[in-house]
Amino acid sequence: MTGAISPHRRHLLIAGAAVLGAAASAQLWLPGTARAAEVTLPDGVFSLGIASGDPLPDGIVLWTRLAPDPLNGGGMPDTVVLVEWELAEDDRFRKPVRRGVAQARPEYGHSVHVDVRDLRPDRSYWYRFRASGQISPTGRTRTAPHPHSKGGSLRIALASCQNWQHGYFTPYADMLQQEPDFVLFVGDYIYESTPSSAGPRRHEGTGEPYTLEQYRNRYAQYRTDPDLAAMHANTPWVVTFDDHEVDNDWAGEIPQDPDKQSHDAFVARLTAAFQAYYEHMPVRASAIPNGPHIQMYRRLEFGRLVRLNVLDTRQFRSDQVTSQADAQDPSLTMLGAEQKQWLLDGLHDSPARWNLIASQIMMAETDLQIGEGKLWYYDAWDGYQVERNALLQEFADVRNPVVLSGDRHLTMISDLKTDYGDPDSEVVGAEFVGTSISSNGDQDQAAFHAEWDPRMPDNPHWKLIDAHRGYHLFDIDRHGIDAQVRVVDTVRQPTATPSTYARLRVENGRPGVELA
Repeated sequence: MTGAISPHRRHLLIAGAAVLGAAASAQLWLPGTARAAEVTLPDGVFSLGIASGDPLPDGIVLWTRLAPDPLNGGGMPDTVVLVEWELAEDDRFRKPVRRGVAQARPEYGHSVHVDVRDLRPDRSYWYRFRASGQISPTGRTRTAPHPHSKGGSLRIALASCQNWQHGYFTPYADMLQQEPDFVLFVGDYIYESTPSSAGPRRHEGTGEPYTLEQYRNRYAQYRTDPDLAAMHANTPWVVTFDDHEVDNDWAGEIPQDPDKQSHDAFVARLTAAFQAYYEHMPVRASAIPNGPHIQMYRRLEFGRLVRLNVLDTRQFRSDQVTSQADAQDPSLTMLGAEQKQWLLDGLHDSPARWNLIASQIMMAETDLQIGEGKLWYYDAWDGYQVERNALLQEFADVRNPVVLSGDRHLTMISDLKTDYGDPDSEVVGAEFVGTSISSNGDQDQAAFHAEWDPRMPDNPHWKLIDAHRGYHLFDIDRHGIDAQVRVVDTVRQPTATPSTYARLRVENGRPGVELA
């Protein structure tokens, strides 16, 4: 994608947001006949910022949530509020493209999801909202390339696992400077853990969230992180969830601790968690939850360069196993029959040069046992080996499959192989397990390598492991993928020093990944 604005210009947009908000009462961009009916609201209705997501060649989702008292349910009246929105070709809105009025409804936490269509492909746009005489910060977004576009390039930032209590979200400050075309977030946007004073920041509330209001408050707290807010405002996101958006290690309708959470109680918790997730994410109406169910797996196209398959590895999976024998049970599933067939159809029928799979959890094998024998990491695809191995066999007939994952709070970059029991088996793809934004905090690197380096001989498919906080950055064109492991020196302070820890390369037509 081309036409990205400079970092200097982008910083001006962010810095100008406060000025724009202060001048809101004097600046009305819609004709008087089209203005929304005014409702007097408290100051700070845009405290949770703005966002965009799921770019199409002709469309984008624009998001905000009105919340003048964000950590106490939102602070909005129990009534529908009309919110004006505008999209333009310039940051001063002198070239308007689309405008309209959306409803912020109390039953959806006064969130707004505007699915703007009939846009031009591969274009930057600027957007903003207005409610009760207050104007939001200005955001920047971008559409996907034309469906038949064969050239060009795409820059993707892979992120996951941002625990408020473990540190500040400093990697996003560096990510903003790198100007990705979109952010791919593969899970653990919030953590449901109880408040603790052990880290640099403390969760709101008094315990884990179970109710809708409690989940809303937790999301609202995370949304107040300034680096996260700036990243949302300046780049479209493609999101999916893992476990901590609900409950650690849940599977289907089974909680981590079924002896403490009854089925009915956990279904109610799922319902609340999915509702709050939808309310805080820039996703389309197709993701409006139906009770304890939400449609999250979906496919996005970026010309003929990239097809992105976003998975849901939580709602349809069998319960997590605890033994090697159970992990090899052929009846177990990670994806469910319908999603698995959807994925295979999309991979085999793809016209794209690169077929990316966004998987919340690691697909390559993790053998934790040093020396003889195997000890697998059961929460990942290792716990569902028959389905995983069958999928990797299919990869042999797929053009350039690359899996982008999270969950581990580590960088783990691997070759994908048809048989991990045979070191000489065919390499069919590559996997990048992104490290965390803040989860696990600032780890002792020497201690990490002392623990994990001895496992490298038992996992010869691993090309790189590391425990710094950060994200992965991918530059994709027809010839290959250049990947950077971007890290920061600390997440215990509000600012950090970024650097490139490693560079890797995936060549077109050559499965696997190599250090550059």
